[in-house]
Amino acid sequence: MQRKSNKENPSRRNILKYGAGIIGAGSLVGWLGTGVLAKTMEERLSPVKEAQVISAEPSKAETPSKMTPDQSLAKLMEGNKRFVSNKRLNPDQDFARLTEVAAGQAPFAAILSCSDSRVVPEIAFDQGIGDIFVVRVAGNVAMIEDIASQEFAVAVLKTPLLMVMGHTRCGAVAAAIQGGELPGVIESLVFAIQPAVTATEGKSGDRLTNTIKANVRLQMKRLENSSVISAAVKAGKLKVVGAYYDLDTGEVSLVS
Repeated sequence: MQRKSNKENPSRRNILKYGAGIIGAGSLVGWLGTGVLAKTMEERLSPVKEAQVISAEPSKAETPSKMTPDQSLAKLMEGNKRFVSNKRLNPDQDFARLTEVAAGQAPFAAILSCSDSRVVPEIAFDQGIGDIFVVRVAGNVAMIEDIASQEFAVAVLKTPLLMVMGHTRCGAVAAAIQGGELPGVIESLVFAIQPAVTATEGKSGDRLTNTIKANVRLQMKRLENSSVISAAVKAGKLKVVGAYYDLDTGEVSLVS
């Protein structure tokens, strides 16, 4: 079997460079969300199949959340307060909930979080099975697959809130600040965080903390550059927010 040329099958690093070259530090993948894949799939659907998709009634478990973006955010933050004060309710975590959502999901919030083992959104926000749609990746970076996952949450699951959450002493951000060679393809994460490192040069305060929060803002911009996500925001159906998780206290604060 012949290998595809690099032009047909670009590496992730080349994709990252391409996105950065077009948009600059503001958005790494600003060219994403053109709908090319979606249009291709639409062309392959017959009128009958399209009608079936449109007329399909969602199950009870798949009924989109009726909460507004602000209500969804309030629910998350209230859950975090319970977690911090050691008053967790552990909602939606029994077998009955498991069977209820087995047929489909309708999370009220979506979160792009770091894959750090100490950062577990379901626990930190005191939520249960099927309540939040979580994408975890080191450095909570919004690369192609991560953006696509959140587009699914917004467009298909109709999730009204999208949160990007960084955390104290993030190793991926620290590595981006330190620089140097890294094994394997870890450098792709560093490359995605680098604009945040540049943005905090010379600023007062703790460099790592400043960069972690700047990285949250950077990834928010990349998500908002998606045509799917930006359209939902403009329609008032979605809010995109940034957050900062404290490993020492478990408290989540919003990043403006």
